[in-house]
Amino acid sequence: MKKATIRPFVAVAGILAVAVSMSVAGSQGGESLGGVRVFALCAIIAFAIQWLAFIPAYLAQTERFFDLTGSITYITVATVGVVAVGNWEPRSLVIAALIFVWAVRLGWFLFQRVRRSGGDHRFDSIKRHFPRFFLTWTLQGLWVLLTTAAGLAAITTAKPAALEWTAFVGAGIWAVGFAIETVADAQKRAFRSDSANGGRFIRGGLWAWSRHPNYFGEIVLWVGIATIAAPALSGWQWVTMVSPVFVVVLLTRVSGVPILERQATARWGDDQDYLEYRTNTPVLLMRPPRRGAESRPAQGDP
Repeated sequence: MKKATIRPFVAVAGILAVAVSMSVAGSQGGESLGGVRVFALCAIIAFAIQWLAFIPAYLAQTERFFDLTGSITYITVATVGVVAVGNWEPRSLVIAALIFVWAVRLGWFLFQRVRRSGGDHRFDSIKRHFPRFFLTWTLQGLWVLLTTAAGLAAITTAKPAALEWTAFVGAGIWAVGFAIETVADAQKRAFRSDSANGGRFIRGGLWAWSRHPNYFGEIVLWVGIATIAAPALSGWQWVTMVSPVFVVVLLTRVSGVPILERQATARWGDDQDYLEYRTNTPVLLMRPPRRGAESRPAQGDP
């Protein structure tokens, strides 16, 4: 068997090992349903949904429902956690509601984007290769589990803690991140919908503050959820606080910023305006644009 075929399955095994380890840690001190820890049950559901969706996606050679499936998984996992525990504890309801709102908004936005463009070109070569396409869907299962881990541990704990000031601080952090991500996506969508901007890169609005403000917003909102969850954690459950760290690593080292930065450099690397924008604008962290930069017209969209 060729290495190109073996490696994806080895990666899948590694992903499942990480998922099992996180499930053991997150399940400590958690509620059970039918003898199964609810945290672990949610982890199983996260992967099961991906694998079930993979079957028609591979047969039809389409990735159009990939992001939508991810959002549905977030909603399902949060809902199952709350319902299976059944104590309707305020912290659990707040965390689940924030995950629900974020997942609905982002899932619909990404689905509409793929529908308008006709597909996601990142999958052009992957979807024809069974092991690599299967690995991609399995990765999404891990993505859901690790990003929700802290919130899910708080939702499923057998010893819920009363809401305190940190929960309100966390909700405020989430609101800031959600607003940044939503506004940035709306500005980018509006930019792309204007035919006059064809082949140009965006540098106005929040995109004058950061080259990837939407990703910055997403990181911030998951920090908010982890902040809300933290007081309800104990023992090995603290391992689940890796959630926001995972989001940072994923977006800055794996699938987000690196890919878009390479694409932008390949497309506008010889454009002096883009080079100036790249020099003057932070890649992720947001800061006010330098005087005169924000007033310049948008030039394109990486």
